[in-house]
Amino acid sequence: MRAVHAPECLAHDPPGYVVSGKLQPSPERPERVGMLMSGLAAIGAALVEPPPVTLADCEIVHTRRYLDFLATLPARWARVPDGGAYPTPNVHALGRANLPEPRYPASVVGQVGYHIGDGSAPILAATLPAALAAAACAIEAARFVAAGDRLAYALARPPGHHASADMAAGFCYLNNAALAAETLVRAGARPAILDIDVHHGNGTEAIFYARADVLTVSLHADPARFYPFFWGHADERGTGAGDGFNLNLPLARGTGDAAYLEALATALAAIRAFGADVVVLALGLDASIDDPFQGLAVSTAGFAAIGARIRALGLPVVAVQEGGYPSSILGANLAAVLGGLGA
Repeated sequence: MRAVHAPECLAHDPPGYVVSGKLQPSPERPERVGMLMSGLAAIGAALVEPPPVTLADCEIVHTRRYLDFLATLPARWARVPDGGAYPTPNVHALGRANLPEPRYPASVVGQVGYHIGDGSAPILAATLPAALAAAACAIEAARFVAAGDRLAYALARPPGHHASADMAAGFCYLNNAALAAETLVRAGARPAILDIDVHHGNGTEAIFYARADVLTVSLHADPARFYPFFWGHADERGTGAGDGFNLNLPLARGTGDAAYLEALATALAAIRAFGADVVVLALGLDASIDDPFQGLAVSTAGFAAIGARIRALGLPVVAVQEGGYPSSILGANLAAVLGGLGA
């Protein structure tokens, strides 16, 4: 197994995020990387650094307007009279069925409300370089698998699965798993994205929701009372050409190994039926019983079983790091799932 990481992923250091109206310390901190690296060291995985990617490379899943926004925002925000330390929306482009499509504003304040979906995605001067480094890790891991590797892991940070084509949210700016999947599509593959993060991958769902060439499957805590709240429900099946190519498997809060693995069996059956020839694993480790978010209760042994059951599909895997926040067993959980995958 090749593990891909770029040191620039550490540059993004958010000051906090808004929870229930309060600014709280962010769990998506650079120290996560060291904890994950301890897991890689435990299985003897060697790190390789990817070649850099550009904003143009990310246009395979993101809009040019959004990428330009990310590139110019810090300098433009610095000119806002009496602006805060970092961009925070005070208005959102809320689409309603009885209203016309929201217009795109010229004001940077309005654009912040258009492109930032919630209070957990502050965009700082170092954010875009870190996000591009994370994207480079995912794209390079996909290239390794397209070239014949059976397993590649992208230690990508910040994570990506809440980022849609034109919106940052949930600690995410560029959708790393989607970039990996689209890289594989363009190499002639038929990928399925399997998202095991505790939170629904709403950005990934949005990117592929009308497409039939990529299957998106997500196991996550039930969004009725858990972020991202508005998406991730079982009746979201895709639209147009994508109808039937999106599968959500919401789970009750506190779900442990046995029920999780039962739901995983349903996910893997869908991947087989789709005829996927490669899996992009959106590897959220925040389903752990010890994760600060306390959404699900998967054990370290459970993560090993998850990896082993995915491996039993007999398909190559691109594993892209998503969530998984500081805890004493974060590295052990990574080692367990990668070991189960055959690392």
